[in-house]
Amino acid sequence: MSRRDVRDSAFKLVFEQLLRDDDIQELYEIAEEIDEITVNDEVKQLVDGTLVHAEELDSIIGNYSKSRKLSRISKLNHAILRIALYECIYDENTPMSAAISEAVKLAMTYTYKEDASFINGVLGAFSRDRGEAENA
Repeated sequence: MSRRDVRDSAFKLVFEQLLRDDDIQELYEIAEEIDEITVNDEVKQLVDGTLVHAEELDSIIGNYSKSRKLSRISKLNHAILRIALYECIYDENTPMSAAISEAVKLAMTYTYKEDASFINGVLGAFSRDRGEAENA
């Protein structure tokens, strides 16, 4: 399974959890039953990590979203941003530029063109600030 496929499955599960607020274990079971979303150890690691750090990630999203309050960001965009930020901060095997690029590709697949620009803007601002902090 490619990293892109892992990310796509994780996105669908994080989105579903945001939408329904169900227990993630229950969502894993449902996904395995309907066999439309791949659930393996890599997917679970990305989903679980994203959910464990959800409060921190949401705070970052809120800080970098200048045009929309967190409550006004669509659940699709919210899920994409959470996963991308989790990868940027906690996944040492994923370069920040790759996480951002993949987030934009997810947005282009599942959301509107304007949403892809919004996601790129939020993640780009985070990346610039992160780079400046690491170079200081």
